[in-house]
Amino acid sequence: MILTDTHTHLYSEAFDEDQDAMMQRAIDDDVKRFFVPAIDSAYTERMLDLKKRYPQEVYLMMGLHPTHVNENVLNELEHVRKMLDTKQFVAVGEIGVDLYWSDEFKKEQLEAFHTQIQWSLDHELPIAIHCRDAFNEVFEVLEDYRNTKLHGIFHCFTGSLEQARHAIDLNLHLGIGGVATFKNGKIDQFLNEIDLKHIVLETDAPYLSPVPYRGKRNESAYVKLVAQKLATIYNTTIEEIAQVTTLNSTKIFGL
Repeated sequence: MILTDTHTHLYSEAFDEDQDAMMQRAIDDDVKRFFVPAIDSAYTERMLDLKKRYPQEVYLMMGLHPTHVNENVLNELEHVRKMLDTKQFVAVGEIGVDLYWSDEFKKEQLEAFHTQIQWSLDHELPIAIHCRDAFNEVFEVLEDYRNTKLHGIFHCFTGSLEQARHAIDLNLHLGIGGVATFKNGKIDQFLNEIDLKHIVLETDAPYLSPVPYRGKRNESAYVKLVAQKLATIYNTTIEEIAQVTTLNSTKIFGL
């Protein structure tokens, strides 16, 4: 069985004390593929170092996270552009819109989202979308690319069934993580109405730990708990969930 974590911040400071042990726990628990999104330029070296140490397991994305869009946005975007030109990355992400904390840089977030989507098309790469309190804004941007080769993952999907179908209609897969295990997560109530071919697994480690670790540090090994939850939702085996979602990730990233 091969599980794939399509969204995990393995380079986070949260893992500074036990990064190698954390990676080994995941590998020992059948997680063999790790897709790692960017945040901003401050983390690039940590990401590249991780790739050097786990060249067969780790795949890197490059992008500017919407919560890190500020007065320095143009310099950060230039960094993203230059890094994408090095051809070391398998996706553009994570990118999108986040209005949960503040809407001070909403205009800049939207512009950065547009810019990075265009770069994903230029490089023929998928995108990993971050959306928090901004479904309307995100979908409005995505609609501009409906008739393009846009594809990727709607990371940490927490929307409604209607929004899930909208994302799928835009050639996006749904990234399902720990929220599916929450009592108030809601998505578990309708996921079985979405064909498994549209689903990929993720942790968003070190954030959003699944039950029974909710509130504690998340790590990639816990993607197996998400798979177990989906096996219950879809009334199938964890092996089937692993096989289909890993195949889906292979199609998205071309790997």
